[in-house]
Order: sequence, then structure tokens, then C-alpha cells
Amino acid sequence: MGEYKNLEIRQEENIGWIIINRPDKLNALNQETIKELHKAFSSFQDDSRIKAVLLKGSGEKAFVAGADIKELSGLDSSSGKKYVLEGQELMSLIENFRKPVIAAVNGYALGGGTELALACHIRIASDNAKMGQPEVKLGLIPGFGGTQRLPRLVGKGVAMEMILSGKTINAQEALRIGLVNKVVSQEELIPTCEALAREIIAGGPKAVEYCIKSINKGLDRPLDEGLLLEAELFGEVCSTQDSKEGTKAFLEKRKPEFQGR
Repeated sequence: MGEYKNLEIRQEENIGWIIINRPDKLNALNQETIKELHKAFSSFQDDSRIKAVLLKGSGEKAFVAGADIKELSGLDSSSGKKYVLEGQELMSLIENFRKPVIAAVNGYALGGGTELALACHIRIASDNAKMGQPEVKLGLIPGFGGTQRLPRLVGKGVAMEMILSGKTINAQEALRIGLVNKVVSQEELIPTCEALAREIIAGGPKAVEYCIKSINKGLDRPLDEGLLLEAELFGEVCSTQDSKEGTKAFLEKRKPEFQGR
């Protein structure tokens, strides 16, 4: 899977793990780490053995504490735009990933850390998680999708309050506003994420892929256009071997053997 300086990559059965490993920087995202994450996700995208991806930060203190402030301090108008476009490209890759991506949010997930979690399909937080978009306190704005994905997930008013105040919220508040799907103890975080990944993997891989696509592409369309997209994708998935196997297995009262085709 290649050599990585800032990531730990491993595979456990059909689950791929991507662990951001910069503990001395609280796993902050620098440009090198962003490039490595892009490489790691791309490799998992093309690996047929991987059915789901789990993303976490190393240690107990942080998922991703934010972007690398030292890098941010040297940006100007041109380099700033280039910097965030590279980050946005990574977030879009994750959001539109064909396989489910689950963020295991442990500890601090601020700025780019919240934005990285927002790009994942599902977010499970430990009870010590702290999330927020504190960029205004640095005289900046979120640049890796925070001003776009956060209001789509939690609503405009709540997102405005979080982004304009730059405040940090705890795990229970993140759960209340819908920023995370579930809050568990630190000891339960990894087992919970793994159990959810296995539950999703039990479904047809092509069906999971098409569900992700339908939700992502249809969410911001008018309802009638979204329903038409759903109908088109339903028609496409009906022609897959997985759909034939799934319906046949149900009628024969046996467990399906999906091939991802």
C-alpha cells in the first residue's frame, strides 16, 4: 500500500484503516498529510478487497486538531486559494467515495478536522470529542468545505452560529445538532465503528455504492429531480449481478453471496 510518513495504513478483513499519525502536532493537516490521504483513499478505492474505510487520528487527544497553522501563516491570495483547493479535492474524494467511509472522531476535531469528518459518510464520536470551526479567531474562514457542508448537515442557523463564533462544542452537543451520528465511550469507539462497517458490508457492495451516489447527488436538487435520479440509479442497479443474487437468495431463504458486480 506504499510508504507513508504521516499515516498508518492497514487492512483487517474487508475493512481498510487510515490513521493520521502526527501525534506531536495533534494530527494537524499539513500539505504533505493531505497528499498522503489522497493517495491512501485512492489506493483503497481501487482495492476490491476493501469494502469500507475507517478514518481516525492516532492517540486519544485528537482526531485532527486542525490545519497546520505554520503553513497558513505564509499564505497570500494566490497560494491561499491553491492551498484550499487541494484540501477541497481531498474532501470531495472522500465524500464521493464509492465505499462507505466512517470517521472515528476521538478528541479534538477542529477546523480542518471537523471538515474532514464532514466529508465522511458517517461520524461516530467518543465522549471526549471536541468539534468546531475556529478559523475566525485566526482572521480566516473555513476553507476545506466547512461553510458548505456544515450548513447542509446541521442547518444554516446552527452553522452560522458555530462558524461566526468559532466556538468549540462537545460530543453531546454535536450529537444534538446532528453533526455526529452517535456518541460512545472512548473504549467503545473503535468496536462501534467496526461493527457498523461490518453491518454495511453485509449489504450488496454495488447497492451501497449507488445509495451513496443517490444521496450525494440528489440532496441539493429539487425533489422531483432527485426522485428521477433515484429511479435512474435503481434501474442501473437492477442490472447488476448483486441484485440478481440478493433477490434470488431472499427467495431461496439463504444468505446472499455478493461479488460487487
